[in-house]
Amino acid sequence: MGFKLFLLLEKFLIALPKKSRKTFFVFLGKLAYILSPKSRKIVRQNLNFAFNETLSETDIDEITRYSFKNLLLNFLHLMEIRHMRVEELQKKVTIQNIEAVQKVHKQGRAVIYITTHYSSWELGGAAISALIEPLGAVYKKMQNEEYEAWVLESRAHFGNINLEKSNVIKPLIKLLKNKTACGILIDTNINKREGLEVTFMGQSIRQTSTPAYLARKFDAAIIPVTMRTDDEENYTLMLFDEIVVEKTDDEAADILKATQAQADWLTSLIKAEPKFWFWLHRRWKNEHAHIYKR
Repeated sequence: MGFKLFLLLEKFLIALPKKSRKTFFVFLGKLAYILSPKSRKIVRQNLNFAFNETLSETDIDEITRYSFKNLLLNFLHLMEIRHMRVEELQKKVTIQNIEAVQKVHKQGRAVIYITTHYSSWELGGAAISALIEPLGAVYKKMQNEEYEAWVLESRAHFGNINLEKSNVIKPLIKLLKNKTACGILIDTNINKREGLEVTFMGQSIRQTSTPAYLARKFDAAIIPVTMRTDDEENYTLMLFDEIVVEKTDDEAADILKATQAQADWLTSLIKAEPKFWFWLHRRWKNEHAHIYKR
C-alpha cells in the first residue's frame, strides 16, 4: 500500500513544473537536516577527521546542509530519469574530456568507469549510458524490494545493466571480455576481505581493488568519472585521463599502486570542492570506528 502511494506521489510530482518539483525536494532536504541530528553528527565527525579539524564552523554547517540537499536532489534525478528522453539529457549535460574514452575505444579496449557518491551521481550514471556507452553498473542490494526495483528501473532507463554486488566478478569479466564498459563505485565502506589498505584524505582505509585487478587482467582502462554543477540546472560530466595499471612481475604491487592512484584522484576531487561528496556515509567506520563514538 505504501509503495502504491509513493507511485501516486511520483505521478503527481512529474506532472508539476520542474521548478516546483525541485522546490519540493529542496524543502525535504531542509526538513531532513532539521530532523536528523544523528546524521548531522556523522557529517561533522567525517569532516573533522578528514580535514584534521581545520574547517570552520561555518564551513561544516554549509557542507552539512548541502549534503542533505544534494541527497534529495539525487532522489529527484532518479525520479526524473525514469521519464526523461535522451534529448532532454543532452541539453542538461556537457561532457568534458571525451577524448579519454575515445582513445581507449580506438585501442579496442573496454572501459572501467570508477565513480563516487559525488554531486549528481545518479544523473552521471544516466549520462554515461545515454551519451557515451551503456555499462554494467554494480549496486548493493536494498532491503525494500519494491523500492529497489524502482531504483534499478531508473538506472537502466538508458541501457545500463544492473549488477548486484554479492556475485559480481563473473558478470564483470564477461562484460570486459565482450569489450563492454562497467562502472564501479570506489567510495563505499568495505571489510578487510574486499579491499586493500590505501590512504584516502590523509587517513588509512580499505578500498576496493576490483577495478585495478580487472583492468590488469583483461587490459581494460580505468577512467575516473564524476558529475558536477554550478547551478543545479546545467551539469558537466567530468571524464579524467586513464589511471594506468602496470603489469610487472609483482601483481600485488601493481594492483595496490593503481588502487592508491584511484584514492588519490578522489582525494583531490573532494579537497577541491568538499561540499559535493556524500559526507552522510560512515566511510571510516571499519578502520577508525572511534571517530563515531565521540
